[in-house]
Amino acid sequence: MDEAIRKEVIQCLRRNVDVFAWTPQDLEGINPEVITHHLNINPRVNPVKQKKRHFGPEKDKIIQAEIGKLVAAGHVEEIQFSEWLSNAVLVPKPGEKWRMFIDFRELNKACPKDFYPLPRINQLVDSTSGCELLSMMDASHGYHQIMLSSKDRKRVSFITSAGTFCYVAMPFRLKNTGATYQRLSGQDLRPQIGRNIEVYVDDMLVKSKEAQDHVADLEEIFSVLREYKLKLNPEKCAFGVQEGRFLGFMVTQRGIEANPSKIKAILDIKAPSNVNEVQRLTRRIAA
Repeated sequence: MDEAIRKEVIQCLRRNVDVFAWTPQDLEGINPEVITHHLNINPRVNPVKQKKRHFGPEKDKIIQAEIGKLVAAGHVEEIQFSEWLSNAVLVPKPGEKWRMFIDFRELNKACPKDFYPLPRINQLVDSTSGCELLSMMDASHGYHQIMLSSKDRKRVSFITSAGTFCYVAMPFRLKNTGATYQRLSGQDLRPQIGRNIEVYVDDMLVKSKEAQDHVADLEEIFSVLREYKLKLNPEKCAFGVQEGRFLGFMVTQRGIEANPSKIKAILDIKAPSNVNEVQRLTRRIAA
């Protein structure tokens, strides 16, 4: 990137530091009048109340800590009477860490699918070809920035050793939340989509055919995000780059290229040195 443009991008980010959420408490939340997530539960399905799963003391401590963070951020609150009741579960993350989710499988089965169209990923990725500068942006705790309908909170309740809680914000792994988020993106960024931004749920890519236009494109997008109070995660954004990962693909000015993380296993294969090794490699690839 040209040094003058690089400095302009940095200055642009400094001017717009308020569109980033540095902690969960920085999330203001989208105005419920703009969009709210509603559950559409089949009235013929009876509510399911799961019995509390038992975890060891160590995992219980992790769950309680995660709930404490969610309560402090205003994403969940304690509830006394629930209509549906699900369990918290822990999923392992790299680095011997855990991520907490709620097991909404029974509730999801009772909700008809929202067929709001999601963009075709291949078309989004192809549209970046020929762009001199790109910026990849990720919404901070994206789903939690959309409020859940108050009448549905007793349906997204979950039980833990710390008590019974419900979501106030739209939770992850709940059916149709992706469609709701895409509906928001289509509403607030409609004039920009296809022109200088592509959006897939909470993943955004600002694109500029000419490098000198990139700061103006960023300013335009930041202005919209500020208007709707949608915050970005600074740790998952990359600004003013010529190539980067978007929706699992490596996008560049030349078009799509192989993602190094996806082909590492192939690159690490030792080159065959005799006929037998060639035959083994051929069988391995064909399997």
